[in-house]
Amino acid sequence: MQGKSVVFVEVVLFSVAFIWGIHAAIMKLGLVALPPVPYNALRLLLATAVAWAVVFATGTYRPLAKEDVKPMVLISLAGFFVFQLGFAAGVERTTAGNASLVTCLLPVSVAIINRLWRIEPLTGRMALGIAASLAGVVLIVLGSGKEVSLESRHWQGALLLLGAQAGYGYYTVFSRRLLARYSAYQVTAVVVTISALLFTLIALPDLAAMRWDGVPRVAWLSVAYSGVFAMCVGNFLWVWGVGRIGSARTSLFNNISPVFAVASGYYLLGEEFGLMQLAGAAVIFWGLYFARPKPAARKD
Repeated sequence: MQGKSVVFVEVVLFSVAFIWGIHAAIMKLGLVALPPVPYNALRLLLATAVAWAVVFATGTYRPLAKEDVKPMVLISLAGFFVFQLGFAAGVERTTAGNASLVTCLLPVSVAIINRLWRIEPLTGRMALGIAASLAGVVLIVLGSGKEVSLESRHWQGALLLLGAQAGYGYYTVFSRRLLARYSAYQVTAVVVTISALLFTLIALPDLAAMRWDGVPRVAWLSVAYSGVFAMCVGNFLWVWGVGRIGSARTSLFNNISPVFAVASGYYLLGEEFGLMQLAGAAVIFWGLYFARPKPAARKD
């Protein structure tokens, strides 16, 4: 890809990190009134409706070829659905600090999957960029005062989150192969639809027990942002980015989200923001910059 094209993709993925970063604070506002399971079911169903509307509005729908059904189902079940289920269950069973540290391992999962299936090589620059990205997130977590615990009662949640981010890594890596025949809109729509149907089945008892007339407007607005922007638009652009610059480099943008999460928490929820978080952000951005491939030497 040409330099300007790469920069454009990076700007787009930077915007995804922003959407996902402020999502944490917006979700907290909604989860005050809605339990996690109904909240997740609602946002998945909303994302499904919006995703298919975009697919048909853009005219990018193509019938799935027989040989693509299995790969599409696999990235939906072993990837996206595992992430949704594991994330929802894991966050409830561990500390906020543990959750932040485990979910920042996405670039590591992507690198391991690429290595095992020999899809994308791991360069020295990329490895150092991943290490810097992880170090930056650690600084942000420690600086924010979030509890990091090694107690056995928090291990189950941490392991669930580890499986969740590994599932998202699987989805990130293997979605690229489908982009040769289907748009990022359609890949996202199919994946979200399968996940929404399965998650809704699990959530039916909780949904039936809800008293919907007492849900405040702020909770509905939170669900709307989560379903339309974080789930739908974010994944459209994420899958598109994977198709343009590969899964390894794309995965690094996941670790910019904590920077925006801390900033939005400071402005929306009155949470702390100090020098350690600022240093962490600087290290993350340096790692992202360092991981960029060197420009090819000109041949005169």
